This record gives sequence, structure tokens and C-alpha cells, in this order.
Amino acid sequence: MEIAKVGVVGAGQMGNGIAHVLALAKYDVILNDVSQDALSAALSQIEQNLDRQLSRGKISEDEKAQALGKISTTLKLPELGATDLIIEAATERETVKTAIFEDLLPHLQPHTILTSNTSSISITRLASRTDRPEKFMGFHFMNPVPIMQLVELIRGIATDEPTYNSCLGVVEKLGKTAASAEDFPAFIVNRILMPMINEAVYTLYEGVGSVASIDSSMKLGANHPMGPLELADFIGLDTCLAIMNVLHDGLADTKYRPCPLLTKYVEAGWLGRKTDRGFYDYRQDPPVPTR
Repeated sequence: MEIAKVGVVGAGQMGNGIAHVLALAKYDVILNDVSQDALSAALSQIEQNLDRQLSRGKISEDEKAQALGKISTTLKLPELGATDLIIEAATERETVKTAIFEDLLPHLQPHTILTSNTSSISITRLASRTDRPEKFMGFHFMNPVPIMQLVELIRGIATDEPTYNSCLGVVEKLGKTAASAEDFPAFIVNRILMPMINEAVYTLYEGVGSVASIDSSMKLGANHPMGPLELADFIGLDTCLAIMNVLHDGLADTKYRPCPLLTKYVEAGWLGRKTDRGFYDYRQDPPVPTR
């Protein structure tokens, strides 16, 4: 199926990044959120990110103008029913995602494909709550979306081949690379990445190293571009904890037990960059470790 119009649910960090790359690839995009402030902030962020690409010679003035012209916004979820593909990028809570899909169902065209940008929740389970499990997939972008080259495509147990091929075609048109993942907790990237981050938090919790020494060790000793605790702050400690809980609950293996220190930071509301404090305090420049 030829996909021309795409709906994006959620105008946060992931949603606005997804809208950005879709619009640059000449898709008509409808961006939805429950908050007008969030939609306004998303459009401002998209323009800033396009300006950054423009300044680096990645895009032209015409491409920037065309991309901005491809994006419309709405507070009304039913308006996304007229699209060919919907990418849900709301908060990483299954109850929220399920409610969104239930609200969309009466308004969809028969051919509309439903997808979720979830980083860990069962695609099969989400799909089973809809009227089209064969036209439902995981469409997991990496953050920040305009920069990261990978998209995980996750088939649920009922996903059919035309749906997969349509989504693969979108990834290719975006100029990104698709990795096909099976529908098991956290898929590929987070199945490997989150336990590493969790182990870094355990290393801090047990006093093996400080925040600075752990991050320096992985940057300089393993050639990682960002230390694991710095990366956790960038992702959001609440997101890291949620994914570890999905792994622990879904696989019932104690090696996925979330570190108590990670839980404590989330309980404190120290979620990383988005709250100005996590393993680093971002109210200071440069940021300083909080432990």
C-alpha cells in the first residue's frame, strides 16, 4: 500500500522528531497531542532542528519550508483517522497506549496501519486490543530521531507481510535502516542497552566507582560516545526503570532486577535532563555528578 499521509500521536521529544523526519521525506503529517502548549512547543522544536540541519548544509531553505508546510497539528484524535499510517508516540504506559488505540478505532479507514513507537511493550498485546491485529506493528525510532539511523520494526504474532513491507518502505524513504525484531520484551536495542545501564547503576550503588569514573571508563575504555549514566539521564531515568520492569516481569530472570538506586532516583523525581537532575545536576554548567 502506498502511504502518503501519516498521523503521529504525542508531540513530545519522540513525536516531534518523528514528525520532523516524515515531513522532510515529503509525507503529509498530522501531529496530535492533548495539549496545545505541547503542539506549539513541538513546532518550535522542529523549526529549531531544521535550522540546525540548514546551518550544517544538510538541507536547503526550500526543503525546510516544504517540511514545515507538510505538518499540521490537532487536539482532536479522531482527525488522524483519515491517515494511511498512525505512529503512536505517547508516554510509555500501556494503559495510555491502549486507550489511544481504542479512541482511534471508530474513525479509521479500513486500510489504515496502526503502529506504536513503544520501546518495550508487547506489540502482540497492544494489537489484540484493536480491530486490526494484522495491520499493527512496532515502529521504534531511536532518540534523537533526526540523527539516529536505526528503526526497529517489530511484528506482532498476527502482523501480515503487506503491513511489514509498507512500514519497511517508509523507513527506507526516510533514509534510515530497519532492524527486524521479534516481539519479546524490549526487542533488540533495549534488551542489550538497558541491562548495561542498570549494571552501571549497580556499580555506582555498590561503590565500585563514582559517576565520573564509571562514565569515563566506558567512554575511554570501551569507546562509547556517552557514558552509561550520562546516557540514562538523556533517555530519562523513569523510562529506563519502566523498561527494566518490563524485562524483569516479562522474562522472570533476576538478572533484569532494576537497581534500587535507579528506583530511588525516580521516586525523588530526579529523572535526568528533563528535570535538570539525575545522575548529574544540569542546573550547573558544566553538569556535576549528584553522587
